[in-house]
Amino acid sequence: MPRRDLPPPPPPAHLRAWLDETAVRDDRARFLLDLGRRSLGLGRLLLLWAVSAVFALGWSFVGMGLMAFEEGDPVAFVLGIVFVALGAGVLVPAAFWFAWGARRDRQVHRLLCAWAETTRDPVTDRQVRAPGRSLTWLLASFLVGVAGLWVTFGVAVSARPGQETYGEVAYCMGLGMILWITGLLGLGKAGVHYRWAVRAFRAPRRG
Repeated sequence: MPRRDLPPPPPPAHLRAWLDETAVRDDRARFLLDLGRRSLGLGRLLLLWAVSAVFALGWSFVGMGLMAFEEGDPVAFVLGIVFVALGAGVLVPAAFWFAWGARRDRQVHRLLCAWAETTRDPVTDRQVRAPGRSLTWLLASFLVGVAGLWVTFGVAVSARPGQETYGEVAYCMGLGMILWITGLLGLGKAGVHYRWAVRAFRAPRRG
C-alpha cells in the first residue's frame, strides 16, 4: 500500500516565540488542511469501504465453505476446507490493514489537535471544520448501516427451515454485520470530528 509521511508535529511553545509568526501560521494552515483531508476526506471514506469490501470477500469464501460442509459429501467437505482457508487468507490481511488504518487515524487526530492549539486563523479553522465532509460521512454511513441492519435482521426473520440452510443464513447475516459495522464506524468518525472541531475552534471567551 502506498504511504506518505505525515506532517511533523508543531514546534514547542518556547521555540515558536523565536520563529516567524507568519511562517508558523502558514505551516499550521497547510498541515491542518492536509490532516483534515486525511482524516475526513472522500478518499478516506472510500478506503474504509474498500477494507469492508475485502472483509466481505473473505467472509464470502467462509460462507461458501460452510454451505459446502452442510452438503455432507466428501468432495464438498474438501472444497469447504479450501474455501475456509481462502477466506482466512483474505480476512487476516484485511484485519492487519484495518489495524494499520486505525493506528494511522489516531496519529492524524493527535497531530490535528496539536496544530489546532498553536494559534488561531478563522479562514483555516472554518475549512478544517469541514461541515460538508462531516455531513457526507454521516449520510453515507447511515445508509450503509441501515442496509446492513436490514440484511441482518431481514434474513434472520425470513429464514425458514428447509428453504435456507444454516450456512446460507450465516453467510447473509455476516455480510449484513460487515455493512452495519462499517456504517457504525463512519458515523462514529463523523461524530468525533464534529465534536473535536466544536471544542478546538470555538470562539475564545471574553473577559
